[in-house]
Amino acid sequence: MASDKITIGGDITVNRVGLGTNRIHHDEKSKEALQKAVSLGINFIDTASAYTNGESEETIGETLAPYKDCIVATKGGLVAPGFSVDARPETLAKQLEASLQKLKLKTIPLYFLHRVDPNVPLKESILFLKQMQKEGKIKHIGLSQVSVAEIKEAKKYSEITAVENEYNLSERKYDGVVDYAEIEGMVFVPFFPLHFDESMFPDLKALEKKYKATSSQIAIAWLLKRSPVILPIPGSLSTTHLEENASAAKIALSDEDFKKLSKSIS
Repeated sequence: MASDKITIGGDITVNRVGLGTNRIHHDEKSKEALQKAVSLGINFIDTASAYTNGESEETIGETLAPYKDCIVATKGGLVAPGFSVDARPETLAKQLEASLQKLKLKTIPLYFLHRVDPNVPLKESILFLKQMQKEGKIKHIGLSQVSVAEIKEAKKYSEITAVENEYNLSERKYDGVVDYAEIEGMVFVPFFPLHFDESMFPDLKALEKKYKATSSQIAIAWLLKRSPVILPIPGSLSTTHLEENASAAKIALSDEDFKKLSKSIS
C-alpha cells in the first residue's frame, strides 16, 4: 500500500488525500463539509483567491482557523469572476493580502502561482513571490498547470516545492511533469482527480468488486500508487463522498491491476 502521508518542502507533513474547495461557498453546507473533512483526517486544504469569488477562502478561515489540525494552500494569479490570468506583482500583492486576511493567517504554508501569465515574464512573478517569502507571508512556493520547461525556468529564481496540474486516470498529458516532480522531490497535486471517463476502463467494474470500492476510490488509489509525490485533492460537499475519499488511501492496488488501469488509454 502507498504511504498514507506526504511531506511538503521538508517540514510540512500531511495525509495523502486532501480536499479541493472550488465549490465551497459561504453557507452552512460548506462549513459542515470542511469540519467533516478535518474530522476524517483530511488535513491538506487546497483553495485559491479566485474560487467562488473569494467565498472559499473566507469560509475556510471562518470555519477552520486557527489551524491546529490542517494545512491550507492557496493560489494567486487568476482573477474572478471569469478566471482571467493576471500574474503581475501588483495583482499578486493584492490577492495575497486578501488571502491572508480571509484565511486568518500570518503566513500561507504553500502559495501557488495559479497560472503563468503570457503577458508577464515568469521571472517577474516568481521573484515577487520569493520576496513575499522573505517577508514571511509565504512559506513555500508552488506552480499550477505548468510544463517541465516552465518549472525549470521558475527554479532559476526560487525553490519550487509543489506543482498542481490537472491529472487523473484519463487525463495524463502531464505524465512527464509527474515524473519530473518525483525526481526533484516536489509534491504533485492533481486537480480534478476524479474527472475521468469511466468508459475508457473496461476493467473498472471488476476492480470495484475485487477491492469492494467505488470507481472514485479506485481512481484515487491509482493516483497514490502512480507516484509517492502525488497528493490528490478531490472536492466534495457530500459526507459520504468525503468518507470514501479519505479511506481510499487504504486501498492497496496490486501491481497487475495498476498496470491494467495505466494501459487502458494507451
